[in-house]
Amino acid sequence: MHLRHWIAALALLLIPAALCAQPVSFADLAKHVEHGTVKISPDGAYLATTNVVKGQTVLALIRLSDKMESTVRPRDGDDVVNYWWASSGRVLYTVGIRDSQFDEPYSLGEIYAVDADGGNPKMLYGYRMANTAAPERGWAEVIGGIAHDPDHVLVGITPWEKQYPHNLLPVAYRMDVHTGKKIALTAAPIEDAEFVADHQGRIRFAYAEDADERMRVYMLQDDGKSWQFLPQISAQRAVPLAFDADDRVAYFDCPQPAGVSAICTWDAATHRLTPIWSNARVEADGMLRGMARDSLIGISFTDGRPAVALLDNQSADAKALLMLMKQFPGEIVRFVSGSRDGRLSVVLVEADADPGTFYLFDHSAHKLTLLLSRAAWIDPAKMARKQPFEFAARDGLKLKGYLSFPPDQGGGKNLPMVVMVHGGPYGIRDDWGYEPDVQALATRGYLVLQVNFRGSGGRGRAFEHAGWLEWGGKMQDDVTDATRWAIAQGLANPGRICIFGASYGGYAALEGAVKEPDLYQCAIGYAGIYNLQLMFKRGDIPQSKTGRNYLKEVLGTDMNLLAKRSPVNQLDSLKARVMLVVGGADTRAPPVQSLELRKALRKHQMDPVWLFKPREGHGFLGEADNVELYTQLIQFLSANIGPGATPATTAATH
Repeated sequence: MHLRHWIAALALLLIPAALCAQPVSFADLAKHVEHGTVKISPDGAYLATTNVVKGQTVLALIRLSDKMESTVRPRDGDDVVNYWWASSGRVLYTVGIRDSQFDEPYSLGEIYAVDADGGNPKMLYGYRMANTAAPERGWAEVIGGIAHDPDHVLVGITPWEKQYPHNLLPVAYRMDVHTGKKIALTAAPIEDAEFVADHQGRIRFAYAEDADERMRVYMLQDDGKSWQFLPQISAQRAVPLAFDADDRVAYFDCPQPAGVSAICTWDAATHRLTPIWSNARVEADGMLRGMARDSLIGISFTDGRPAVALLDNQSADAKALLMLMKQFPGEIVRFVSGSRDGRLSVVLVEADADPGTFYLFDHSAHKLTLLLSRAAWIDPAKMARKQPFEFAARDGLKLKGYLSFPPDQGGGKNLPMVVMVHGGPYGIRDDWGYEPDVQALATRGYLVLQVNFRGSGGRGRAFEHAGWLEWGGKMQDDVTDATRWAIAQGLANPGRICIFGASYGGYAALEGAVKEPDLYQCAIGYAGIYNLQLMFKRGDIPQSKTGRNYLKEVLGTDMNLLAKRSPVNQLDSLKARVMLVVGGADTRAPPVQSLELRKALRKHQMDPVWLFKPREGHGFLGEADNVELYTQLIQFLSANIGPGATPATTAATH
């Protein structure tokens, strides 16, 4: 048994049995995780991580030799969004502000730098640059470092306004990490392009979708200025991901005609792609990092549970990863950062019931040392576990999802169930990771069902597009079919089912309740959309041409059909009790959506339970507000489908 688990088991022996039975508190579930990522410096001397201090995400720099820590607090209460080791002695970071329409801070496109010990802070780029006659107004992002050049990095900058050179085309620069001085290298050949560079600091590719959603991939010529369009690669919708450590191989995500996804290598001489991994069921999640700073050792993907495909099972990196995976059975183990020589690596261990812990792995000594826990107050032994499932929808389409059983009730039958529908809906998916919202329900005795209906991400473009124009149609039928599947399996009590979701999930919760009035006893809409026609007039999406085109594409333009598929217009068939959760500062699903629905429900003598927080946006961020949310959710569920199951009541149903 690993040391961490041995200590946890010993502690449980010393706690009275009555206390062991207590579920995790809502305060602990609502508490923000302390660390997002951990990255080690190229020389292995320092760690950088993000910490949450009094609600602000700050950058922490830790010297490994003596654990001396320096804290970098962004200006004006901003949050650190991302950071990179430019060299062993210099860190770059970006900041963002909290916006009601986003779950995470919104990046401002500024770049800052600081020494590894916290000294010599400097703003390198941004519109708030002090002592500048004409601050640059653009959005910058780090493309990558430059091998053997600790004083410079590559950055891509997209201007905000057309009076800049190259109009709105992103421009790649070589930037000094001490002064911010930059030299233009090349402008992208297409708007909204992403650059891909090798480790020598050479821009090699640019890619983006054009106005007609066609993928366009370009290769930079040897002159460093002209671009060559790659028609075959573009037609395949393949996109470059990264180069290997010695820049000999470029990896592409390359969808295959016979499958959902593949990873290919690219031949610079022939411009041909050669598949090295493919899976007909799921897409790749990305390339798998090795122990060294720039090494890649495989492909990660999720088919129910996360899995890996190694490029070389006999490599030192592969053997080290497999050894570590054996130490943490049932958890995800990944190298997330490494020193330049690969001697020291940061390892992340996480699971469905575990928010995650970072370790330092010394390859030469084969030693693993605990570094930081994302949420040390969470005991995985008390958490619910996710079980993948698969079934066929009514039209034969295979669908996947997850069941989270209450702790100690993995084989429970006839349980009260909450169907939890994810937001998005397109390109988003439920996965096997730790989710506080799921834990809040499952640890109170409710079976939680999550299904990746058509339109969800992770299964390719065709599966995602199958959900277009299907709000209230086949996407909703998929949720219904998953619910009926759980009943048919004997897992869910057919008289004790509630449907719950946020954003699109809020729509699906209410649409499910009106479309299937005898299936759900209650419905909970959280930051939801209830009038599809109103989406074209209110909220942040229709404020731009791109947003309006998106709505026409995925919702359609038949306003009569959209009216028929809007829950607010279907209340005559509603039997379920309703709860509405609303953020007053929500610009994605503005409060008028919920206010209109509440008014209509009251006309039907069905006044909903109402939880309104004026300062919250598209999903609650405040810890206290989330504690109140969880508390009211359980009260509402208990009042409408009864209290959650306990081990004793579950056993009685067998």
